[in-house]
Amino acid sequence: MSVLARTFASIPVRSARETWKAISELLAPNPASAGAQELSAVAGVAASLIAREAMTAAIVVHGSGPRVRIYCTYHADAIDGDDANEKALNFVATEGDWRMSLPCPSEDLSWVKAELAQLSKRITARDLDAEVGDDESDAPGTIILKLDEEAFFRP
Repeated sequence: MSVLARTFASIPVRSARETWKAISELLAPNPASAGAQELSAVAGVAASLIAREAMTAAIVVHGSGPRVRIYCTYHADAIDGDDANEKALNFVATEGDWRMSLPCPSEDLSWVKAELAQLSKRITARDLDAEVGDDESDAPGTIILKLDEEAFFRP
């Protein structure tokens, strides 16, 4: 499975809402697309999570093309911009059967999950400290091979 990462400069370079708008434009460049509309529908919740600095963990988008991990930098890291990589993708991540997982502080997880469930069938939240499993298929018929490193290095 291919994985691409992008990092956006957030607060104080951009507001939380502006950061989500930039992320949305990366993932769904056509503002009239269904993906753009779905990302717009969850903008309030996503901006709230960005403001809580939850996006130091990855936003994960999978399903259409390579898996995309999106991070945000904050404060001095956002200002100096050394870690920022906001380059356009060479595919549209919100076409086809895509899913998104937003990181969320555990104390906000119940209300965020409930709100997202009302707004989107594709966008969910996970605990900030939880990783998205690599065993999720990125597309129908995708085969994920796992290497048993211990067996590989046995004499």
